[in-house]
Amino acid sequence: MADLFDSSTDRPDRGHDAPRPLADRLRPQSLSEVIGQEQVLGTEAPLGTMLAAGSLGSLILWGPPGVGKTTIARLLADETDLHFVQISAIFSGVPELRKVFEAAKHRRANGQGTLLFVDEIHRFNKAQQDGFLPYMEDGTILLVGATTENPSFELNAAVLSRSQVLVLTRLSLSDLERLVQRAEQELGKALPLTGEAREALLEMADGDGRALLNLVEQVTAWKIEGKLDVEGLSSRLMKRAAVYDKSGDEHYNLISALHKSIRGSDPDAALYWFARMLNGGEDPRFLARRLTRMAVEDIGLGDPQAQRVCLDAWETYERLGSPEGELALSQAVIYLALAPKSNANYVAFKAAMQAAKKTGSAPPPKHILNAPTQLMEDQGYGEGYAYDHNAPDGFSGQNYFPDDMKRGVYYVPVERGFERELKKRTDYFAKLRAKRRT
Repeated sequence: MADLFDSSTDRPDRGHDAPRPLADRLRPQSLSEVIGQEQVLGTEAPLGTMLAAGSLGSLILWGPPGVGKTTIARLLADETDLHFVQISAIFSGVPELRKVFEAAKHRRANGQGTLLFVDEIHRFNKAQQDGFLPYMEDGTILLVGATTENPSFELNAAVLSRSQVLVLTRLSLSDLERLVQRAEQELGKALPLTGEAREALLEMADGDGRALLNLVEQVTAWKIEGKLDVEGLSSRLMKRAAVYDKSGDEHYNLISALHKSIRGSDPDAALYWFARMLNGGEDPRFLARRLTRMAVEDIGLGDPQAQRVCLDAWETYERLGSPEGELALSQAVIYLALAPKSNANYVAFKAAMQAAKKTGSAPPPKHILNAPTQLMEDQGYGEGYAYDHNAPDGFSGQNYFPDDMKRGVYYVPVERGFERELKKRTDYFAKLRAKRRT
């Protein structure tokens, strides 16, 4: 696939009279012409310092589509006089890899290094990824992999340990504007758009430079007089679909953003991320489940009603379906964001689980065990048990932990919401317990 940032020099196998897409015509001829990615390409940035020192190593370029991953790899080969070889993990298997490695060996024997660019490298399985290792180690290839997925999850630790991961980011609106200006210079004319329509065009690209140039090419092909406004542009162009993979990084990134916005008591941000996930095609049932989890984990007894609100919203969605049912889920989002927050139950449960694992199989104290048989009664089961309803204040203050175990304090309610009342109760019983034991 053509990449908008590749070198603009004609390839020998490309006919000069063949039509060339705008993205192909605007390929940079050097790394200095690449728009955006200064955090990687700047003089003090990783690639800048590597090239200045003449010590380029294997790289993993991680970023969304249309931000210049293929371009940067190709231009790195030009900068370092390495032979550039590009393969895609989607279309290549072990036989193709063997041919690539053999050819790289012959080049190396003749004094020519090879920069192997692997697009969608995360699609190779573990065994295929392991196949790169010996050729990376002996210098047969310098590997540059490109991925849209988190390398920490998708790539072998052995490959990662031999590579540096560079994070490429979606292009900003100012980056995209520079790209449009470059396109206008190449085309020899300005886009027939009002200022607001021009900004809308940039937003339609959603940070993808290649997508933007495709949109620009469509706009310049229209036979129109004057300038189009936002409405005129929108009637002719469909907004680019949001990048969202329900099983990939974006899925986890957005649910994390939603969760943290709710935890941070920001209903507007929470609604935004909720809407982003729905627009991306997320299953509302997944969102209903995660909202219920948030109610238990981050609100808990600070507002016991929060869990019920989520369950009711979930049930409402099941009865109404989309899109009406999604309104019930958005109502739950707002409720959770504005509810008093407490993770005291979450912390208490984790602490109790830790204590349970540590104490193994310590038995309960005999005085709280039932004695349904004479033998058990003879063994002291139930002996000395104080019936709480007969005790002053309905509270005996007895020990309910194993005899040899130090009493633990796991639940520490916060001074917020309904849990403020629960804190009064725990403090009250703690004082009574201390009094009964003196």
